[in-house]
Amino acid sequence: MPIRRAKPAETLYAEVADYDLVVTPDAALASAINRRLDRPHFGTFATTPRRLAAGRREQAEDRRAFLELVTETDHDWKAVAYAVGNVLQCWEHTGRLDAILEYDAYVDDATREVVEVMRALRTTSKRLSEYTVDGDRPIDGDRSVTGDRSDEEDQSVAVVGHDQLTELERSVLPEEFDRVDLFADEAFDHPPFHVFESATDVVAALLDTVSARNAEHVAVVLDGGGKYSSLVESAFEAADVPFYGGPGFADDPHHRAFVRLLRLCFRGSETTVGDAAPLLSQLGIDAPIADRERRLAAVDRPGVAWLRTFRDRVENRTFAEALDAYASEAGVELSRLDEELGSLGLADEPVTVGAVDRLAYYLQTYEVPVDRDNEGVLLADAKSSAYVDRPVVFHLGMGEEWTHSAPQRPWVDTETQFDRYVGSFQRLLQSGDRQYYLVQDAAGGEPITPCLYLGDLLDEEFERFSDLDSVEHRRRPRSTGAGFDRRPTGVDPQSVETVSQSTLNSYVNSPRDYLFGRLLDSPDQERFVEGNLFHDFAEFYVNHPDVVAAADADDLVDAMIAEAEAFFSAADEPLRRRTYRIGLELITEYLDDEGPESDDFLTPASGWGTNFFAEHFDEPVDSPLTERWFEDESLGVKGKIDLVRSPTRLLDYKSGRKKRLTQVVKGAALDPPADAPNFQAALYLTYYRTVRPDERIEFTFFHFLEPMADAIAGDADLDDALTTVTYHPTSFDEYVGSREAYERLLDGYTDCRETFADLGYAAYEEIVAPLTFPETTDRGELRDSEFAERFTAAVDAATSGDVDAEKGSDQAIREFNGVRKRAFFREDLDAFEAFVDERLDELNARRAGEERFPVDGLGGEPNYRRVDNRDLLLGGDR
Repeated sequence: MPIRRAKPAETLYAEVADYDLVVTPDAALASAINRRLDRPHFGTFATTPRRLAAGRREQAEDRRAFLELVTETDHDWKAVAYAVGNVLQCWEHTGRLDAILEYDAYVDDATREVVEVMRALRTTSKRLSEYTVDGDRPIDGDRSVTGDRSDEEDQSVAVVGHDQLTELERSVLPEEFDRVDLFADEAFDHPPFHVFESATDVVAALLDTVSARNAEHVAVVLDGGGKYSSLVESAFEAADVPFYGGPGFADDPHHRAFVRLLRLCFRGSETTVGDAAPLLSQLGIDAPIADRERRLAAVDRPGVAWLRTFRDRVENRTFAEALDAYASEAGVELSRLDEELGSLGLADEPVTVGAVDRLAYYLQTYEVPVDRDNEGVLLADAKSSAYVDRPVVFHLGMGEEWTHSAPQRPWVDTETQFDRYVGSFQRLLQSGDRQYYLVQDAAGGEPITPCLYLGDLLDEEFERFSDLDSVEHRRRPRSTGAGFDRRPTGVDPQSVETVSQSTLNSYVNSPRDYLFGRLLDSPDQERFVEGNLFHDFAEFYVNHPDVVAAADADDLVDAMIAEAEAFFSAADEPLRRRTYRIGLELITEYLDDEGPESDDFLTPASGWGTNFFAEHFDEPVDSPLTERWFEDESLGVKGKIDLVRSPTRLLDYKSGRKKRLTQVVKGAALDPPADAPNFQAALYLTYYRTVRPDERIEFTFFHFLEPMADAIAGDADLDDALTTVTYHPTSFDEYVGSREAYERLLDGYTDCRETFADLGYAAYEEIVAPLTFPETTDRGELRDSEFAERFTAAVDAATSGDVDAEKGSDQAIREFNGVRKRAFFREDLDAFEAFVDERLDELNARRAGEERFPVDGLGGEPNYRRVDNRDLLLGGDR
């Protein structure tokens, strides 16, 4: 069916102007009709059934009934709220209070008690049940009339939108009244949907039109509990645009902070400063970012100390005393919240975890009345409103969140209720002289589903807003002048000359994440603190093995626990102690067996940085073999080598899980980069080959915690903790033709070994010399390559019939490919050098403002598991 045209308030008033009383389904429409009253009128003209029965100010009867019951019953608050909701809803749809007792599945002690309490409680529903409009005489015989009374002394009554009234609301109507339809006979030709790329673009478009000067003429319809609500409220506040109908009682920042404070008191010892950061911010207490992941109990700062003291004493306080303590610290008056605690019977109750849960549940379930200044833009909830009387109305979002959840109760006629929802929706779409539908077409790469009611009202097939009559809006600069001021600083951007492996990893994954990492402080993290402790121990042990040998191992573990305990709970301490002890033992064992024997081949170290164990023992760490810093502007790289074991062997300590050799090499892929870029091995070898040119270099990752399970069982093998990647100072083709490569084939599979033993090295060298190994690593492509064809044919021709040359050659090609995927060759690091130069040029161009730092990296969408500032990355090019 098409969207039926709703009659404007002026038309409705013209139809009902001669009546004594006009009943409407919603208060906004009644107010709109009353504002157009052009003659003196004694008493009520247009109103709703509930206002007729209860007076001008209606109270939320569900909340009122709940407050009455929770102070008089021992039932669980959730059970009371559930029963109150069921009783009132059944009453609304059947017109009788005790009708719910006919539905056995919904009857329990709480329900019976609610029914009995409500018999005496003067709720709006109670007043509706008792109230009846006096008299009724029809004005126009053409209108639908019920009853046959004709007493001229009775008042004339018109009911606008009778089908929108519930059974309880209809019970107040007299026997005779005239019905006035809310809709005209013609269809409504709705305006186009204005489609934007993001919710922020929708709000920006709204701000381009709305200002403090025209605020009184504008309404915004949105989902009251959705993303647009907070975005619009924040935007209006920032732009000094007055509005009302926005945040409620529970949204008050101090009310939220007080509940958060009470919840934090029962979270236990694992509570971190980050958990308390929103609360501390509301209290004006500084919480350094570096402390965010530390446990609250382990941070010694004045504001945090107040919070700890409050937590330690909370169970000895009543809610009223706790609120006084918070209000005193925050420097605010919270009398309204204090009143609500009294109404709930909590003010003099001790603070317990159960009572805090009940308070939070109440605030989430019921809307507590707040005093508002009814000035400025009207914010209307799409699911609570059916009519908005403003000249200009913006409808925001209009997605599935605008659809009501159908009441799944046996006393509700779902079809009739759905028709009411659709009717309200049609009227809401037409509110105002001018309507603007501002929507988002997709989010997170998925289309946004329009409100369900549109599917019933529009004849055309559609899945998203852009399938309908729509206007697409691309992002454009804001024209309001709001936002950050820009003015030239007169300072040239400082050029970045070198990058570390971690910087390069981050930049290649997501340049925007890299940028935020440079701009924002990040908290100290457990894994980094513990990793640094192990690194410091390894460095100190190479410098002073005798000092460590003479020390008590328990004392070392105690010192590490004291340094890291801010990041874990007391329950984790036994596991940490075991981990630390085994980690120290495995590092010690490895360095005793594989440590450097001499440092004569290196110049003295720079002596930069600090070392936890050096400070603990008051001994210097000055060996040139450990923590060796390098920075080479000609290459554009910098870093720190954990240990130089020999002139051509480097070592890096890792506390994480071991990676396979193929993973290490794959992590340094350039075109395209790996899903999780890791250029450490490539970068360090690129630098160190300039120190030891034309030499084979080994870079070993020592994952010292990898054999922990075996160490506990007493059979740890340190070889299982090592991953060693080799740099060959030759091209891969040169390597394939080398004696070393030939010897590998003689240690290979049976057919490979027999084939190349029969061939001999001289013939092998002659065969491969003119050939170039293909760049692909795909096994199928290798087998179909020209190299495979020529290599196999030449080997087959030069070997005897006693060997399977074709199978042996295939195994040889697989062996070569395996070597290439497990090592770096000269062309690999040459390409990496060029790659670093390109990234530095690109980075410096972006720093100079020539282009934005994009979210997507070289490989496309970033690996979000590897980003540090996920909340700041909006996706796409935003």
